[in-house]
Amino acid sequence: MIPIRDENPLQGTPYVTLGIIALNVAVYLYQMVLPAQAELVFAYQYGVVPVWLTGSLPVPPSLAWLPQPLTLVSAMFLHGGFFHLAGNMLYLWIFGNNIEDRLGPVRFVAFYLAGGALASLAHVLAGPSSQLPMIGASGAIATVLGAYFLLYPRANVVVLIWFFFFVQLIKVPAVIVLGVWFLFQVLGSGGPGVAWMAHIGGFVVGLVLIRFFLPRPGRPRGRGPGTLP
Repeated sequence: MIPIRDENPLQGTPYVTLGIIALNVAVYLYQMVLPAQAELVFAYQYGVVPVWLTGSLPVPPSLAWLPQPLTLVSAMFLHGGFFHLAGNMLYLWIFGNNIEDRLGPVRFVAFYLAGGALASLAHVLAGPSSQLPMIGASGAIATVLGAYFLLYPRANVVVLIWFFFFVQLIKVPAVIVLGVWFLFQVLGSGGPGVAWMAHIGGFVVGLVLIRFFLPRPGRPRGRGPGTLP
């Protein structure tokens, strides 16, 4: 199932979501113009390298561009390829705009960055000896998906079903779409090359963290089907 859009109306323009997407695209375009070796150095400078973050190994001076805790934020704006970027930005646009609408721009920025950082920490805790840089917005977006799962479980999501020659658009409740997504993360968590624990941890963080970011007192913004009281 590939989500295309949701049927969850907005009360305003999601400027922060659009800005995050634009920033991710801009950083990726910058990565594209770098020579291969320079792009690898860039990933090590701004990505999360667990063995450096935990202090198990010292950071080479030539790569110590940022204090290591700040890479928990910078890493979420780098991507490893076009499809990595495109998939993340598709999910962010479909599900992030409603979370921004509900929280408001300032709370949403804080929620997104905090969730992404905690998701990256989940990856580090799962493999503290790894010397490979983790990059991508997947952990932060997983946090957004966890929040959407909790706030809008009955909102319809239009998904593309593609099975050989069978192609069909259907409407599926968000609780099923995101539940299936989470199940695939759990089932795929042993595979190489993907920060599965950042996905799983981010989703769980979103379920928990969203309750602390909901506007109070007063009526929350952007209420939709199946929202929390």
